[in-house]
Amino acid sequence: MEPRYDLHIHSALSDGTQCLEELVPLVARAGLAGFALTDHDTTAGWAQAAALAGEYGLDFVPGAEFSCRYVYGTDSGSASKTIHLLAYGFDPVTSELARQVERIRASRQGRAQAMVERLAADFPITWDQVTAQAGAGNQAIGRPHIADALVALGAVPDRSAAFERLLYTGSKYYVPQLALDPVDAVRLVRAAGGVPVIAHPMSRMRGPALSLEYLEQLVAAGLGGIEVFHRENGATDRERLLDFVRGYPHLLVTGSSDYHGAGKPNELGENTTSTSTVAALREQCI
Repeated sequence: MEPRYDLHIHSALSDGTQCLEELVPLVARAGLAGFALTDHDTTAGWAQAAALAGEYGLDFVPGAEFSCRYVYGTDSGSASKTIHLLAYGFDPVTSELARQVERIRASRQGRAQAMVERLAADFPITWDQVTAQAGAGNQAIGRPHIADALVALGAVPDRSAAFERLLYTGSKYYVPQLALDPVDAVRLVRAAGGVPVIAHPMSRMRGPALSLEYLEQLVAAGLGGIEVFHRENGATDRERLLDFVRGYPHLLVTGSSDYHGAGKPNELGENTTSTSTVAALREQCI
């Protein structure tokens, strides 16, 4: 059987629940050949993840996940949803992408603090409680950590309930996040020497699935791949995506877990990517 990779994993440096010292051994135990660390809006874990991967005989693929705002039309006008773009092998220091990500990261904390202030009117929640949930060194404090603080308070039973009842887009506690346009983000990743892959495009957890017409726009901007095999893409949608990819031979098809530790039910290696696809991805990196 060909060795497999999990190309979408989060650590406690963003919204995962495990530090890299805990996480990397689990990747090895799952029988994977390698993995990508794709924390939100940060590359802070790359060096340590690469070192630990070497200790456990794993191949490491540097990556990140960026939240983008997708605007679409409805019968009553326009609406927006958050979609996620995975990026692999990009310049994390000197590129325009790095500068834009720093701007977004700086705004992320202010947004989270504003949501905590709104929640504090109805719940005994403080910013210190949220940062305690995020842990030291976290560079991407956001709604998952607010959710964890609410769980710790007993306001909700788990993260999912916190999002469903209190933190969903449009709730009275919600504050919009600064986010890149998806087409612009794809171009920025390419300009930074990386490979952009759209994450779980048929997910309906944050609004409607992306249309194939919009995927065509992303391909025209430089999209390198589609995360087809993900638990939020249903069987029928996977077939639609695979049929779409047949029209663009350069597009890579990836699969991954979107693992967050205790933050989500997703299991390491529940969907995976082939070694040959990882090699093709690396060939696209500048």
